Amino acid sequence: MLFFKTISFLYLRYCIIILIALTGFMLGFDLMDSLAKLPKSANLALLYVSYRWLYALDMMLPISTVFAFIITMVELVRSNALTAYYALGYSRLKVLAPFLVTTVIVLMVYIGAHSTSFARANEYSDNLRESSQLLIPTNNLFFTHEGNYIFFGTLNPITQTAQTIRIFTFEKGKLHEALSADEAYYKDHYWVIQKAHLIRPPDVLNLRGKGIETEDVNEIRVLHNFRPKILDQIYEGKVNYTIFDAVDAMRLLNAQNIDLSKIKSSLYRTLITPWFALILIILIYGRVPIGSRFANLSLYSFGAILVTLLVWGLLFMSGELSNNKTLIPEVGIVIPIALLAIFTALNLSRFKIKSFLNLSQKKANV
Repeated sequence: MLFFKTISFLYLRYCIIILIALTGFMLGFDLMDSLAKLPKSANLALLYVSYRWLYALDMMLPISTVFAFIITMVELVRSNALTAYYALGYSRLKVLAPFLVTTVIVLMVYIGAHSTSFARANEYSDNLRESSQLLIPTNNLFFTHEGNYIFFGTLNPITQTAQTIRIFTFEKGKLHEALSADEAYYKDHYWVIQKAHLIRPPDVLNLRGKGIETEDVNEIRVLHNFRPKILDQIYEGKVNYTIFDAVDAMRLLNAQNIDLSKIKSSLYRTLITPWFALILIILIYGRVPIGSRFANLSLYSFGAILVTLLVWGLLFMSGELSNNKTLIPEVGIVIPIALLAIFTALNLSRFKIKSFLNLSQKKANV
């Protein structure tokens, strides 16, 4: 237990130091570029800095765990602590266990944070820089739902209200009803329209048939479970979904013939991509030298950091291609992580086989 606490504390200490350094570096460069565009209000400027730091944290936390692991292992090898642990009877798996458990806990907390507004930190900071508002109202929103065509002139996600509403209902390919209203608000999972004007065209257009019917309705409910945040994000093409928003959007739009690539991409990048850090830790650990006497630690650390940056860069690039619909999410996000996991498993298998053969040969020589 003391061994587990010692290694975990050392690993977490380096993880925090590296995370502060990387997020501070990223935040500093962003402020240098956007300092003149910051809101004049000190409160809004501080809010912008806070959200921008959270976005940097979102970007850098997984890779910080890998860098912290590399530094921790280099320190253990340089001080001969790793050799001492092996000499005391600790297996390689037992030495790796504190890193794996700690990394899993950190990544689970990181993924869980994406169930909150933490996932939208980048969007909020951009809005503050552009308009000094946390959420910008969306204009001219046109979409379909259950065969109906709906137009919102203005949608405000903060107040959960909409202005200038038009809803066109079709039955069997023909216009059945047209609704117009000045405003609506979201309440109890419905969009509530207080005063609506309905127009119904006749079934058959002729001189003897009935003419157009009109009706004024005091209250009408439409668009069940279409929350303002979901509307704003989906139809504006945004990718900053929380986990719950993404799941709700996929459930609601699954039968609406709407492309869900961006929603899937956001969900996969939240739930799957961070685990590349754990896979890389296992891969790098398989090549850790036992002692510092016959190993070049500078070359090892340089190679480990270079591999980490290359893998992280490739995963980030494929994720962006998935967001832009150049690649389908399964190809751009899921498959690269699966290939990395397979490569790590094969690499460790070869390493174990080689170690076993070397040990067998030494015993035979003795």
